[in-house]
Amino acid sequence: MNERLKQIRKRLKLSQEFVAKQLEMARTTIVAIEAGTRKVTSDELIKFAKLYGVSTDEILYGEMTEETEVRAFARTFSELSDIDKKEIMNLMNFKKRYKEKLR
Repeated sequence: MNERLKQIRKRLKLSQEFVAKQLEMARTTIVAIEAGTRKVTSDELIKFAKLYGVSTDEILYGEMTEETEVRAFARTFSELSDIDKKEIMNLMNFKKRYKEKLR
């Protein structure tokens, strides 16, 4: 779980300092949690999940829900240039039309 917390934080491009401030913890606590030298309480787990916009299952088991996948896609998509967004949309439309033809 500690490694997943670290991976999710990095995927979201959040610093340990930012997370610590948002969760009202010391940065050293975040470091210890991510290193696996400190356990996370159930209340803290819920706070991490809310802050990261993921389910507790994703943190505990690494399983992304469809809602979490959609949010992750939307977050990544929003960071792309307009040209890249257009390319992605064109590819999605192509794939959709292709699948419709196969039916």
